[in-house]
Amino acid sequence: MSSKVQSLKAFFGQAGRVALVEVAATKGSTPREAGAFMLVSASAIFGTIGGGQLEYMAIDKARQMLGGGPRPRSPADETRIEVDEICATLDVPLGPEIGQCCGGRVEVSIRLVDASLEQQLIADAEVEEAHLPHVYLFGGGHVGQALAASLALLPIHVVVVETRSEALEGMPETMETRLTPVPEAVVREAPAGSAFAILTHDHALDFLIVTEALKRGDTAYVGMIGSKTKKATFRNWFLKSADGNQAQFDRLISPIGGRAVKDKRPTVIAALAAAEIMTALVSHAAEAPSSAGAEKAMAG
Repeated sequence: MSSKVQSLKAFFGQAGRVALVEVAATKGSTPREAGAFMLVSASAIFGTIGGGQLEYMAIDKARQMLGGGPRPRSPADETRIEVDEICATLDVPLGPEIGQCCGGRVEVSIRLVDASLEQQLIADAEVEEAHLPHVYLFGGGHVGQALAASLALLPIHVVVVETRSEALEGMPETMETRLTPVPEAVVREAPAGSAFAILTHDHALDFLIVTEALKRGDTAYVGMIGSKTKKATFRNWFLKSADGNQAQFDRLISPIGGRAVKDKRPTVIAALAAAEIMTALVSHAAEAPSSAGAEKAMAG
């Protein structure tokens, strides 16, 4: 399993001299929020501040400071650039002058990264990674594989749980995998605020895992793949045989991904489910008393 922290360390290990490009302040509509950053070397980039001409200008300025290019001409008279030997500030209006129509204004700070700043950035990334919300994906079949690929793009910690070793093959390297004969036990170990997506090859196993998740009461999302008939069958079993109650059952999302799009292709279901899960995680973090760490992790 690889991580953002490992990727960051690898970038620093190979990049040589590096400049930190950070959104220092914003006004109005802007591509990214204050605090968003990217790292620029002479030949590589790590992260983004939103793309477009704003990002191109910042990259040019960073590489000029690194000694990798000529001083770029300002595309607009309103763009103010202040420079010294180790840092620069760009104050950029996001209008038609630079080919962006966001309408806001962004102040970008650029500074050369020394050993102390490098260590601070790595430490911050480790803190951020520790606060990432957890998503537990049960099942590595066709939809599970597609959902894993979609979730791999998001700022979350994904754990794929399976009873079959072959179903874990080919999972994204950024994901943790668990091979276990008792997957429902993994639910009990998950941190509060986790999301659970249940789509195994066995309906009875799905029911056991969903039951464990619904009875926790501190989850951000519990979703099960299936049809109206499967959901009705589970409800009957959950209420009559698993000591569940209606309030707990009402927290179940099934089918995952909603009903608005009538398309059963795995990749489509996965895209819809990933959006659904991310929405639930953000909403849960906003409602939690101590949500600052999780919100920052998801925004980064």
